Amino acid sequence: MSTDRLAVRKTYKLYVNGAFPRSESGRTYAVTDAKGAFLANAAWASRKDARDAVVAARAAAGKWSGATAYNRGQVLYRVAEVMEGRHAQFCEEVAAGEGLSSSRARAAVDAAIDRWVWYAGWTDKLGAVLGAANPVAGPYFDFSVPEPTGVVAVLAPQRSSLLGLVSVLAPVLAGGNTAVVVTSRTRPLPAVTLGEVLATSDVPAGVVNLLTGDAEEIGPWLAEHDDVDAIDLTGAPAGCAMELERLAAGSIKRVVRPPAEEPDWSADPGLTRLTPFLETKTVWHPMGL
Repeated sequence: MSTDRLAVRKTYKLYVNGAFPRSESGRTYAVTDAKGAFLANAAWASRKDARDAVVAARAAAGKWSGATAYNRGQVLYRVAEVMEGRHAQFCEEVAAGEGLSSSRARAAVDAAIDRWVWYAGWTDKLGAVLGAANPVAGPYFDFSVPEPTGVVAVLAPQRSSLLGLVSVLAPVLAGGNTAVVVTSRTRPLPAVTLGEVLATSDVPAGVVNLLTGDAEEIGPWLAEHDDVDAIDLTGAPAGCAMELERLAAGSIKRVVRPPAEEPDWSADPGLTRLTPFLETKTVWHPMGL
């Protein structure tokens, strides 16, 4: 019997509402490695795909924000567990897409997994660190409590296909928000594999939605969408950020502006990416009741 066989080629799709649809437009585009060699065809998300992702994120927002902080931490930690089991696949995709050596790709994947663990540990500590019992002159209790903003659109970093993606997505989820993410256009394969991890990691459907394609095309639709509460412009194409910020102002979105240059994603993240997507609610309550 001949042992020759054709390899089963992977079809890279979108990740929306816990499923893996093709783009409704039917469009795809070729993804190449750092040397220009063909790797795969990825789905090119359309405006309709973006709208579907926002609908899914809004529907999931109540369940995700209503879960206990401890439970959200467990789910994010589970993402790290499943990623660890697919470590070799992530290393291969990151090395090919970013042109890294095997050791540097391994370091990037390790850091991405550790980043999930970092934010998983923060979920049940945000109230204590960012909230307060405020002193007031009167017979009242006055508490300030951080709450999620809602649906957050994220334009992921274009160069760091996995570590950068996790670094902007995990804090959104840790704060109780849901996300619609436009991945790196030229390096989308680790993001699609991350979608497969999320689908098997107890993350409720719709909490994360991953769109492969062009942020320059999809970004304006997300920026002006009335049901998106905030937008992270970290991966906005050069020259587009100001226009996206202008469009976001029409529905009074929270906006995280892009850095002057892509940061070192391996650095300690601190709380700088958690706080922009949290709102402070202050509650007054009479004493003795």
